[in-house]
Amino acid sequence: MAGEDNGTDDWADALNEQAEAETAQMDPLHEESGAVKAVDNEKLDVILDIPVTLSMEVGRTQIPIRNLLQLTQGSVVELDRMAGEPLDVMVNGTLIAHGEVVVVNEKYGIRLTDVMSPAERIQKLK
Repeated sequence: MAGEDNGTDDWADALNEQAEAETAQMDPLHEESGAVKAVDNEKLDVILDIPVTLSMEVGRTQIPIRNLLQLTQGSVVELDRMAGEPLDVMVNGTLIAHGEVVVVNEKYGIRLTDVMSPAERIQKLK
């Protein structure tokens, strides 16, 4: 469990490893060059500033449109999860972790309980 890890550092490390591997494949003689590393870091900085959508999923269900149109205030929709099961943490629709709901300063939050490794996360995002 990596609930206390800094996810940004993990992403940066994984992306750096991937960039270094690609650079080594393209031109192994210049891999040690400081200029190449500076260019790689600049590329990484651009990627790290791209916003992504982070969402938490409590559960899912399928209902016919007829039932959807009959929903009103107070209606209850049964989901495919049991009470107390962890929520899915999604980045741009891709599962990257599980967590539990917490309240922080009167707002909902999520405590990550199980996080995929950086390599698994990158693989799923491809």
